[in-house]
Amino acid sequence: MDHFIWNIDPVAISVMGLTVHWYGILFALAIASGFQVMKRIYIKESLPVESLDNLLMYCVVGIIVGARLAHCLFYDPAYYLSNPIKILAIWEGGLASHGGGLGAILALYYYQRQVKLPFLFLLDRLAIATAIFGFFVRMANFVNSEILGLPSNVPWAIVFERVDMLPRHPAQLYEAIAYLSIFALLWAIYKLTDMKQKHGAIFGLFLVLVFSSRFLIEMVKVKQAVYADTWTFSAGQLLSIPFLVVGIVLLILPYARKAKA
Repeated sequence: MDHFIWNIDPVAISVMGLTVHWYGILFALAIASGFQVMKRIYIKESLPVESLDNLLMYCVVGIIVGARLAHCLFYDPAYYLSNPIKILAIWEGGLASHGGGLGAILALYYYQRQVKLPFLFLLDRLAIATAIFGFFVRMANFVNSEILGLPSNVPWAIVFERVDMLPRHPAQLYEAIAYLSIFALLWAIYKLTDMKQKHGAIFGLFLVLVFSSRFLIEMVKVKQAVYADTWTFSAGQLLSIPFLVVGIVLLILPYARKAKA
């Protein structure tokens, strides 16, 4: 069976020694799209749009620092603890979405103390923006031929020629499609239902959908943590479980309080 071969040059533009990578372009699109979603929400709810510049700055720093530290400490701790200076070498690749999520939450907490808005209220809205952010990041991983799927002969398997000539599950596309679908669902729920009035519910649903999807897709991914090669579950699956549990609790709590009242 002939499979689609993927071998795009990771460099989009190279002029006079200046190189722009597709990963950087897609990461910038991820930030811009998330920012525009938050801007539309702020305008719709008459919130201080001018404060979004601070939120953007805090979240970008929180996501990058959190994602880098999580990758170093959870996926290859032996190497990075032996070579701590390499933790700073972010240009060599290595960002973990679980850590990026925690970094964004900490950034939002810092921002929330300035704008004096309820923390869960803001988390609900940031969750919608984060879903579209995740779509572009996974597309960037696809362009870079990273976060590979396991070898497979399914008709839609892809050969990542820069890695090897084995047809593989396009795990990055699975996640990208999942995140785009989650974004569409959360946006519809936000606009068409009263769930946004139940603080924490949309964020809880986001966590449940994202990390249940992540848990399932990890089954067709190459394990990223070397030390987890012999484990039943991958490091990504184990890290997803706490987020999934928190999501279930946040999703149920507002409705449990209403029923009790």
